[in-house]
Amino acid sequence: MRITRKPTGQKFFDLFTEVGSNIGASVEVLRDFVRAPVDRRADLAERMHALENVGDDATHAIIEHLDRSFVTPFDRDDIYRLAVRLDDVVDHMDAAVDLATLYRVSELPEGVEAQVDLLCRAARLTAEAMPRLAAPQELTAYWVEVNGLENEADRVYRRLLSALFDGRRDALEVMKLKDVVEELEQAADAFEHVADVVHSIAVKES
Repeated sequence: MRITRKPTGQKFFDLFTEVGSNIGASVEVLRDFVRAPVDRRADLAERMHALENVGDDATHAIIEHLDRSFVTPFDRDDIYRLAVRLDDVVDHMDAAVDLATLYRVSELPEGVEAQVDLLCRAARLTAEAMPRLAAPQELTAYWVEVNGLENEADRVYRRLLSALFDGRRDALEVMKLKDVVEELEQAADAFEHVADVVHSIAVKES
């Protein structure tokens, strides 16, 4: 009887681990940014953009390795989707920082730090999950917790919108701040999308 071994895909797992670590570094810069005085934000925005480029490079490396690989540890489409979804996370954080800088936002509204704290928690869970992709069935707690954080982020986002439209700010300022908090909300959504892909992989591999 011929025994075939399932490919370990260690290169993929190493690259996903690298992406997870970069997300962790990016969210720390985001946290520094929302707490920093205005005169420090430009430097932090540059750091965030540099990390976004690192993430892009890692995503391209995953896709290039996928193109060169005859066998993969799990479904090729899922590897591609996971790479793209992870890239989306940092893209949205970078966009939030970039918009706040370009708009010269003087003060971020109360509630943004709560958004970022939730993103930090989701980033930690994601970074911890990536090295464990070889056994996706063991990551149930990961995707359940991330989905719960995204639900909490939705509630924070709705409260933020309510506060923005309470009539105390002029229309232009409201538009600027709304753009920023929407990017942070989309970052929370992106974390959930990553978790959904991992869940899908686990179901297929079970």
